[in-house]
Amino acid sequence: MKSTIVRRAGLASAALTLTLGLAACSGSDDSDEPAASEPTTSEESSGADDMGDSDMDMMGAFGPGCSAIPSDGAGSLEGMAEEPVATAASSNPLLTTLVSAVTEAGLVDTLNSEESLTVFAPTDDAFDKIPQDQLDALLADTDQLTTVLTHHVVAGELGPDEIAGEHETLAGDTITVEGSDEDFTVGDASVICGNVPTANAKVYVVDSVLMP
Repeated sequence: MKSTIVRRAGLASAALTLTLGLAACSGSDDSDEPAASEPTTSEESSGADDMGDSDMDMMGAFGPGCSAIPSDGAGSLEGMAEEPVATAASSNPLLTTLVSAVTEAGLVDTLNSEESLTVFAPTDDAFDKIPQDQLDALLADTDQLTTVLTHHVVAGELGPDEIAGEHETLAGDTITVEGSDEDFTVGDASVICGNVPTANAKVYVVDSVLMP
């Protein structure tokens, strides 16, 4: 048994010596050849340029208005997904007037505390379509303002595959959503950024204020 091990060790040592000798003889011939570089994959070449679109695809948001949402921070899709809906909206640059109206109506805690909602959120430009005197009157009338705002809210988190149809609002009336895929309207309003996630709601940003 010992003699077998010794013979195997001797053969291994001889093979190693021969290999090193051949490498030394051939080293000078290969020294002028450049080292091969590793191929660059398509994923590596694209880099971070596609991160914005990838993040939107991952979060499920769609629509041309989504491009105005910050790519990072509290107002981003990921940031909004971590906060309840009223708090999340306060970080979105598209919704500053809506947030002021919700605050004025005292609905922040109500919206934040609900377990599951769908909110049709008018942009600042949507509120700008209302004549200033009428907007001022609406903001000054808490009861009417509450009715208008809750007219934009539906119970349950509705995804794009279930948003079309007639829905009862928290104001006690109904709204009708028409369309499919990524093209939806609510009355005269168009959804410009849909399926935006928050901790307790799905948000569909619209370009007009929905009046009861």
